Amino acid sequence: MENIKTDLINILKKYTLDKNVWNDFNDNSSIISDLKINSARIVDIVIDLEEKYDIEITDEELEKLTCFKDIVKLIDSKIN
Repeated sequence: MENIKTDLINILKKYTLDKNVWNDFNDNSSIISDLKINSARIVDIVIDLEEKYDIEITDEELEKLTCFKDIVKLIDSKIN
């Protein structure tokens, strides 16, 4: 699970323009409101995750991903 968190943070950092958003980051951080990542970038993040872990994230699953821990749980459930 820690590897997933590290990988995800590295991917998310590519799409965060304001590096200060990471100062208060935690597992409950919202991708859109806290990390200030827009919906177009979320599609890129999903593609990165799908390629990295050789998984598929459906549109239905994507709609449920609001915070960091949601994404970690989803990836974990798909690879384990």
